[in-house]
Amino acid sequence: METKSAWKVSTRDEQRADVIVEAAGRLCLAPGFARVSMDDLARELGMSKKTIYRHFPDKRSLLTAVLDRQFAAVERTLMTAAEEAEGQPFDVRVQRFLIAAGSELGRIGAARLATGRGGDAPLRRYVEQRADAVVYRRLDELFRDGHRLGLLSTPPELLSEITRGALERLLTSQLPHEMDWTAADLLRATVDTVLHGAIRSAPGIDDDQLGAVIPTARAGAEEVGP
Repeated sequence: METKSAWKVSTRDEQRADVIVEAAGRLCLAPGFARVSMDDLARELGMSKKTIYRHFPDKRSLLTAVLDRQFAAVERTLMTAAEEAEGQPFDVRVQRFLIAAGSELGRIGAARLATGRGGDAPLRRYVEQRADAVVYRRLDELFRDGHRLGLLSTPPELLSEITRGALERLLTSQLPHEMDWTAADLLRATVDTVLHGAIRSAPGIDDDQLGAVIPTARAGAEEVGP
């Protein structure tokens, strides 16, 4: 009986913690997350701060739990993208990986959390560590694989650094708004531009074919090509 009772309490606590993390994710990963307080979260949940603190002693521990959940979702998305691109040409594999990674990192605001000024430095380091483990180590391995296959004209380490910088800069940039393109459009153009210069042409594929995947500007503007 004691064991069963303890199990019920533990299960109920885990369920409540999940509810708290889910609500915190909705609030804290939205624009203006830094201004979200435990009072705001308590009101959202309709529970006391004391109940929240029983599960999470401070805002940092709560945000860490939120990020763990979000990065687990990122990892699942990247694994699915890799599986769907299995057997495709190398440039397609890289492109799909980067677009999936950029979309997911942008959705959870990881780049802003990692590079934002002020705020919680330990939390920023944690975001950087999780992004490294979930995203960039996979990207490094993908580029090393292309190098081993003789498909890259650029050292994989350099290409990884360039691509990482471009991805993170784009996620924090105002450029999508200024150009009236979606972030996905610009990310695709960035990926295609990097790959166009780094990946060796396969037999029978010319430069025009490689450059054709770069998107054009929105309707009403002149087409933008490589």
